[in-house]
Amino acid sequence: MSETDAEGPGASSVVDAQGRLTIPAQIRWEARIDAGTPLVVYVEDGRVVIETREQLSRRARQEVGESWSGETSVVEELLADRRTAAACEEQR
Repeated sequence: MSETDAEGPGASSVVDAQGRLTIPAQIRWEARIDAGTPLVVYVEDGRVVIETREQLSRRARQEVGESWSGETSVVEELLADRRTAAACEEQR
C-alpha cells in the first residue's frame, strides 16, 4: 500500500453526508478495483473490510482447506449430513 500521509500507510477519505465513501485512485489501482467491480463490505474485529467477491471466495476456500481435518472431503461430509437430515425428515 502506498504511504500518502503522515499517519501511516494508506490514503485518507471522508464519508460524505449521504454515507458514501470514495476509495482513492491509488488504493483502487493497487487493489485492482475498476469501475463496476462488485465489492463485499463487512466489519471484522471493529475494522471495515472491503474486498472483491473473488478475493472473499479465494480466502474462504483457503481457510476451509487449512482448517479441514476430517477423514473425508468437505463435499462428502456435507452430502452425508444432508442424507442424515433427509432420513430424519422422512421418519417424521
